[in-house]
This record gives sequence, C-alpha cells and structure tokens, in this order.
Amino acid sequence: MKDDEGLFRALLEAAPDAMVIVDDAGVIGLVNAQTETLFGYTRHELLGQPIEMLIPERFRGHHPLHRHAYTGNQQVRPMGAGLDLYGLRKDGHEFPVEISLSPLETPDGLVVSAAVRDVSERKAAQQRFRALLEAAPDAMVIVDDTGVIRLVNAQTETLFGYTRHELLGQPIEILVPERFRGHHPAYRQGYAGNQQVRPMGAGLDLYGLRKDGHEFPVEISLSPLETPDGLVVSAAVRDVSERKAAEQQVNELALLVQSSHDAILVKTLDGTITFWNAAAEHMYGYTAAEAIGSPVSMLIPAGLDGELSDLLERLGKGEHIEHLDTIRVARDGRGLDVDVTLWPVRSRDDTIIGGCAIVRDIGERRRAERELTRLYEQQRHVALTLQRSLMGTPAQVPRIEAASRYLPATQGAGVGGDWFDLIALADGRIGVLIGDVMGRGLEAAAMMGQLRSAANALARTAMPPAKLLRTLDAIVADLPDQLVTCSYLVMDPDAGEVTICSAGHLPVLIVDGRTVRRLPAPISVPLGVGEIPHEEATITVPSGSTLVFYTDGLIESRGTDIETRLDILATALEDAFDGGLSLEKSTDSVLSSLLPDLEGHDDDVTLLMVRLPATPLATAGTYLTVDPRSVINARRFLSATLQCWDETAGCEDLAGVALLLTSEIVTNAIRHAQGPIRMRVHRTEHDLTVEVTDHSPLQPQPRRASDTDEAGRGLQLVEALADTWGTRATNNGKTVWFTKSLSRS
Repeated sequence: MKDDEGLFRALLEAAPDAMVIVDDAGVIGLVNAQTETLFGYTRHELLGQPIEMLIPERFRGHHPLHRHAYTGNQQVRPMGAGLDLYGLRKDGHEFPVEISLSPLETPDGLVVSAAVRDVSERKAAQQRFRALLEAAPDAMVIVDDTGVIRLVNAQTETLFGYTRHELLGQPIEILVPERFRGHHPAYRQGYAGNQQVRPMGAGLDLYGLRKDGHEFPVEISLSPLETPDGLVVSAAVRDVSERKAAEQQVNELALLVQSSHDAILVKTLDGTITFWNAAAEHMYGYTAAEAIGSPVSMLIPAGLDGELSDLLERLGKGEHIEHLDTIRVARDGRGLDVDVTLWPVRSRDDTIIGGCAIVRDIGERRRAERELTRLYEQQRHVALTLQRSLMGTPAQVPRIEAASRYLPATQGAGVGGDWFDLIALADGRIGVLIGDVMGRGLEAAAMMGQLRSAANALARTAMPPAKLLRTLDAIVADLPDQLVTCSYLVMDPDAGEVTICSAGHLPVLIVDGRTVRRLPAPISVPLGVGEIPHEEATITVPSGSTLVFYTDGLIESRGTDIETRLDILATALEDAFDGGLSLEKSTDSVLSSLLPDLEGHDDDVTLLMVRLPATPLATAGTYLTVDPRSVINARRFLSATLQCWDETAGCEDLAGVALLLTSEIVTNAIRHAQGPIRMRVHRTEHDLTVEVTDHSPLQPQPRRASDTDEAGRGLQLVEALADTWGTRATNNGKTVWFTKSLSRS
C-alpha cells in the first residue's frame, strides 16, 4: 500500500502541469511542485485550504456552486473546453489558465484531480493575432475546414453590415450571393485539397453579399493555416466597387476615344506621339504604328514651327489651350484647317509629362463660312444700296454749314428706318427733317423711303411743321403696326428763329459757344398713335449756334438710363466744341465718344449738325391795310429801305424790277385776301427777298389772260421777272414771296 502511494506521488510530481487534488468539500489535499511554482505558495500554505484561495475574488462567490454541480456530474473535462478561466497567485496577480478535471473515488470518498496549465503566452499570442486581424485594411474572415466562420474583424462588420455575433458560427455562404451558393461548397473542398495561397486579383470575378441584400464586386486573398484544431483558412476580402467603376469608365472612355470623329493624340513634352486614335489615322493618313513614336512636328506645315514650340511650352506650364484655329498637314501634303484643343497630361505624382490634343477638321466649316460671308456681304450691300437710295442724299443748302453721319447697323443686314433731310425752302428758310421708323429690316427701310419722300414733298409746299406731321400721321395710321418718331424744324436765319414740331423724337440739342442745352420744344407721341395733336413752337436761337439732331441708335445702351446717355452726349458735344474743331471733326469726335466700338453697334445711327449763319442779315418790315392806296405805301417803303441799305450791296440795280413785282403781289393781296397785310424785306449776300403775308388761305394761281382781260397778268409778270417766287401756308393764311439776285460790281 505504501508502495502504491509512493508511486502516485512520484507520478504527481512528474506531471508537466500543476496538479491540485481536492476533496468533495473543496479542500486541497495534495499539490505538486509545479503548483508551488505556478501559484507562488509553498505546499504547506496550500494543504488543508479551500480551493477558492487560488481563484480570483470576482469568481469566488459562484465557484462552490460550480464544484457541487461537477461532483454531481463527475465527468472528465479535458483541457481547452472553451471556458475562460483564471488563476490567482499569492502576489494577487491573475493569469489565464486551462484546467482538466478528473473525478476519483477513494476509500476516503470522492476526490477531484485538477491539472492546471498557465496559458498566458498563448493568450498573449492570440491577442496579438486578433490585434493584427483588427488592424488589417481589408475585411478578414477566418473559417474552419467545414466552412464555419470562426473569427472576423471590424472591417468585416463594416463591409458586410453584420455584427460580429451575427457572423460567428455561421457558414461562410451567408456572405456569398444566392446565385453562387450552390457551387461554393465544392469550391471550398477543392481549395482544402489544394491548400495554396491565392493572392488578390487572381483574375476571378467575385462578389460579396451584404446584409441588406446588395451585391458588390470583391477581390479575395486566401491563406491556409494548419492549427492544433485542424485546417483554417484566412480570407482577406476587399471591396473593389470603385475600382471596377473606374475601370468601366476607362473602358467606356477608350471606346469613345476610338470611336470619336475627332482626331485624338497624346504626345510627350518633347513632341513624341504616344497615342493615335482611328480618327487621327483617317484625318492625317498615318497609321497608328507609323505615328506612335514619331515627332508631332511631321504634322506642322512649314512656317509654323514656332507655334509648335510655343504650344509645348504652354503645356509644360500646365496651361489649357481651347479651340486654336490653325493649319496642319496630312501625309499626302494637303493643308488641313483644324480646331485644336490641348490640355496637359500628368503622372501619378502630378508632374506634367505631356499633352493630349483633340483635333477637329473644320475645312468644310471654313468653306461654308466663307460662302456665308460672301452671301451675307452681297445681301448687305444690296440692302444698304437700297436703303441709301431710299434715303437719298440731302442737297447742299446755301448759307448753311452742316455735317452728317449715317452708320448702318453692323449686326444683321444693317438695314434700318433712320432718315434725315435738309430742304431749302422759300425766302431763305431751311427745313430739317429727322425720323426713325421703329424696327429693322427691309420693311422699315421701305417705310422710311415712303415717309421721307412724302415729308420732303410736303415741306416744299411751305407747310408748317405741325400740319406736316399731322399729314404724316395720317399716312402712318393707314399702315398696320407701325410707329415712327419724327421731328421737323424750320429755320429762319434772318429772324434768328426756329419753328419745330416733334412726334416722339429725341430732343434737339443746341450748342451756343461752349454751352449745350435742349431746345425747349414740346414732344408729343410718335406718328401712328393717333388722336393726340402735335404742337409746334417758335423759339429764338442765337446766330452762329449749332443744332444737333440724332436718332436713338446713337445714345441707347443696354443697362444705362436714356437720361444718363443724353448727359454723356451733351458732355461729348461740349468737349468737341470746346476744342475749336470744325463741324465735320466735331461730328466724328462725338461719334467716337458715344460709340467707341464702331463695328459693334446693333442699330443704325444718325447724327446731323446744322450751324446757323454767324452774321445777322439786313431785314425790314411793315404792315399794310386792305386799301388800294397801300400799293403806293408798299412801293415807298421798299424804295426807302433799299436806299437805306449799303449801296455796295447792289440793291439800286434791281430797285425798278423789285418795285414792279412788289406792286403786283400787294395788289393781289388787297383784291383777294383779308387784312392786315404784312410786308417783309430782307437781303443776304446773294439776293433780295420780298414777302407779302395775308390772312387768306387761298393760294394764288398763275393763269393765261386773253387780250381783252383787264386782270390776270400779275403773276405771269412775277414769274417772268423774278429769279424765284412762290407761296407758303402760314397758321393764319399764306405768304407770297419773290427773290432777285444782287448784282456785284
């Protein structure tokens, strides 16, 4: 019996693990030397003590229950039974352990043998492994040889949308799309039989399945590992959705590049071609094999070498070149009109290594543009010729200095509705017409021609301004959807007066010395509105002053108030006249100030300046009653006036004829008109004019008298002896006048 006990103790001491034998009450009965070493207690300190002294405080409360449960079960429990167990050393340090339990019936009762193994190093190694697993950039999934998931890292949770607890213990097929699950176990078994490392990107199209049912492309690296528990396989899973999308875009881009109708080529900064698409082959005649590796200078015609070096230099600086119109040369020597767009090509480190060019053949477009330009210029020439024909050229008016500019619109056909006219009226008066038919095109030009002809004819009848505009208003009213602005002004240089009527036209400006102001005249609505009368006004103007007429094309500007533009025009006039420029140069100066871009205005422009004579003329006047004796009074007044004026004017040479003609027109006024009668005489440097104004609207008409008629020869005599004569309507009647040229010694 003692021999058996000695053998048992020897075996106990020889065990590699700490051996602790406790009775059914949990009291330690035997320990070996490894127990002393492992826990730090001496054998005497342990014997007779409860087993709980070797258990951490946090587990002691539940341990008696675990002991009683085991004694009731009495099964051998091997090492590594999946329990996280801890021991407690004498110094208070906890450490992980594995424990194998074996029940043993003895004459003294049940005892339990516990083999205790320190697994600190293994746990530390496992912890390091888990840390490495968590630090991996890819999702890591560890499965056993049956395909059950044993370990995953946080990236796996993020990638697939499952929690760790939802994955552990599940078959790996949970992460495989349904359409591949049927074949996946066979693939697993095949890999288990082969057990080779399979790297990422092995050329397989693989897909993962997220918890939400969404499939996504993946790459998987497989690594087999033999463990004490059997074969496990480590799978590193990488989401390649972005890369696949990028590859798809690259493939689509490559397809687009090859199918593009534009030539696309890539070159290095030294000008060597590195890419050449099918359209470049068609355009230039070189195959890709011939072009790639060749210098791009083979496409540059002689004389444009500097352009190539400049483009390469600009590319090297990172500059983009958009739509450069230039010439390139094909293989057969043909010159090509091309549009070139260039941008720099960069390496992965953002270094510029070359340039990409998109080249479009625009030869056909160039030919079409030239043809369109030719047709446009032809049509524009025809339209402007028509407009100028309709507009006419104002005649030179004696004694009046004038300067005018007409600029057709540079956009479209250039045809518009602007017009102006200077008309020499009777007795030294001058009519000035300016108008603008709203709208553009041939219709506006045709309307302008009609109105200009009508206005010119009406003005020559000596029709007053207000009546003339009322007549034009009636013409415009008969035309649908037409509006016209117009201003008619009659100058009387001898009296220093102007009579003006304006139908919606811009105000006339008057320049007196260096002062610019608006002519104070009423402005009514445009012609064509109807029902609103057009009023005229007679205004005294200084001799030598300049009247400025213009159309809206001169002053209108998008985004600028019309009053502001009028102020700018006034300032430009002040500057021009302050500089002492001639009327012609002043006109050009104003145009350049208001229209700095003479090639870019989109409306026709009219500017007219008229300067009144600077030297006042000699005038005289009187009133006569409707009495035959007034004929004698008229002759006496004219004779006395001519004698008072300087004899060097030459008036004495025509006094007899002037007296005779005055007698005739005064006699007609007394016989056929209503009083009072006003007689007015004035002379210029060139002629003498006599006017007789009465209150009868009836116009005198010359007629042929028979031999027996006692009257009817007066106007025939006036027509025969006067240089010019005529009648004009006034607000209250008419004026009959004649002129005789002054003789010069």
